[in-house]
Amino acid sequence: MVNQGGGGPVAVAQIPTSFGHELRACLRCRLVKTYDQFRESGCENCPFFQMEDDHERVVDCTTPNFTGLISVMDPTRSWAARWLRIGKFAPGCYTLAVSEALNPDLQNICEEEHVPYVPPKRV
Repeated sequence: MVNQGGGGPVAVAQIPTSFGHELRACLRCRLVKTYDQFRESGCENCPFFQMEDDHERVVDCTTPNFTGLISVMDPTRSWAARWLRIGKFAPGCYTLAVSEALNPDLQNICEEEHVPYVPPKRV
């Protein structure tokens, strides 16, 4: 937890423990972590996907196919975070773009949870 700008503590996403081929990005929020990190603790921005200890869910909700990487320490004050539309997410490492869309079942979960999902521009 980090205290940002006098407000309450903010959850911080795990930083990838490795920067090799095991990196994956969440298809909804574009948070980047290793496969093992997603399997162990899920996605800090998308807990409703319940990825913890669920291999199939991690594979369905994340992708190894993404472009670029940005580290964001204070999303609420970062122009880059606002530009990437991640300004309301936890501080952490994010991709600039994913190349796959969430499957329709997972898009329905987003809708049921009243959380926005914006598919990638080019799929």
